[in-house]
Amino acid sequence: MNAYSPGHAARHYRAVFVSDVHLGTRDCRADFLADFLRRTTCDQLYLVGDIIDGWHLRRSWHWDEAHNEVARLIFRAARNGTEVTYIPGNHDEMLRRWVGFGIEVGGVRLAGEAVHVTADGRRLLVIHGDAFDSVSNYARPLAIVGDYAYAAALALNRWFNVARNRLGLSYWSISAWAKHQVKRVVKTIDRFEEATCAEAARRGFDGVVCGHIHHAEMREIDGLLYINDGDWVESCTALVEHADGRLELVEWAALNSFSFLARPRRRRAEVPEAV
Repeated sequence: MNAYSPGHAARHYRAVFVSDVHLGTRDCRADFLADFLRRTTCDQLYLVGDIIDGWHLRRSWHWDEAHNEVARLIFRAARNGTEVTYIPGNHDEMLRRWVGFGIEVGGVRLAGEAVHVTADGRRLLVIHGDAFDSVSNYARPLAIVGDYAYAAALALNRWFNVARNRLGLSYWSISAWAKHQVKRVVKTIDRFEEATCAEAARRGFDGVVCGHIHHAEMREIDGLLYINDGDWVESCTALVEHADGRLELVEWAALNSFSFLARPRRRRAEVPEAV
């Protein structure tokens, strides 16, 4: 199934959180995200880091119509009254130098972090989360090597699933499987989750919303609500808040039976203006 479903009515939420889109990379599912943004409206939209992959764009330029459409839809939402907050991550860290100046571009406000209060009164700290990743924070060269390795795994994943498809088998992610099988990776994820919750608790919050590790999750840790909104490379997930304050992780690709093997048509496009 293609990622565009114009026949479906838009669903309205009180708030939407997305992160780790990695616009500018071949494996970004900008087509899936564009479909989500077309069919979703909200009062508040939080872009929780790594929306643009500056690391990759410095190496090679990749920007097609689907990437363009995601940017256009975000700016359109801001023009239509959605409060849009962009919290840069480590891959779009070039924007962090402008945080603190109250800069707003096309209705999109830059911030180092955010505080979201749900309809039922819970105060959530909204951060990208790389500050609590020891590799990203203290061993940048290793983080860059890891980024190359992840890109290589995704490339291998494409060819692996082409072969599976020809054998009549369904899509299966090698990198997602590895994250859940390698004990060291699992421990790293656990430490990250505990560290972000500890920071939220220290500052008197009821929970934390973050991204960074591409692992969608919502659970309670030591009495704190931990939520990771996932990514738009493999899981294609977003966190949404309903009118009554109920929080839900939406797996957009799975919900709509989108095929990861169906690649969008690639056409170069200019980055859109903010207005």
